[in-house]
Amino acid sequence: MATMINPTETSVIIEGASWATYECLLEDFGDSRTTRMTYDQGTLEIMTPSYQHERLKSLLTTLFEAMATGLDLDFENAGSTTFKREEKARGFEPDACFYVQHVAAVRGKQRLDLTTDPPPDLVIGVDITHPSLGKLPIYAAVGVIEVWRCDGYQVHMHRLIDGQYEPAETSAILTGVTKADVNRLLDLSEEMTRAAWIRHIQAWAQSLE
Repeated sequence: MATMINPTETSVIIEGASWATYECLLEDFGDSRTTRMTYDQGTLEIMTPSYQHERLKSLLTTLFEAMATGLDLDFENAGSTTFKREEKARGFEPDACFYVQHVAAVRGKQRLDLTTDPPPDLVIGVDITHPSLGKLPIYAAVGVIEVWRCDGYQVHMHRLIDGQYEPAETSAILTGVTKADVNRLLDLSEEMTRAAWIRHIQAWAQSLE
């Protein structure tokens, strides 16, 4: 029997949940829900994002898109798409994710299926609520190249190497961009209007070429 443990204001973790239960919840809630679900070999997290969480997600999404645009990179924003692999007993809905290196493989598709489509190249995760299910092993299991994880204070980069994530100082997806750059530019969002901030990021990224 599934047992619920460690409830918090915005996150509930359930141990002993079956894959069928996970699939049923996804279907019952549908695409209109505000919750996000993560499944890892019998452990299910159901999370309702807070305003702080969504604000950081929005800022990081805008930051990535502005940098990629300044670098003249093609990309696809896959948002919080549900990705799942039944044979690995894992599923996740990232705060945001992008295709860059594999953008041609998903362009124009209306649905994505990890059994036939590549995983996103980069996942952005905001993790400011505890307890929280550790998601790096899930991303590694499906082959996400890079993860940006924000703890509410700063962004940490993780790069997939030999099936495991290692801390990284530079991005494997955005050439020339460092963790320090991401955190510095994110801090600037508190000092500038949004339009001016986006223009500044794009101009900065263009200067890297």
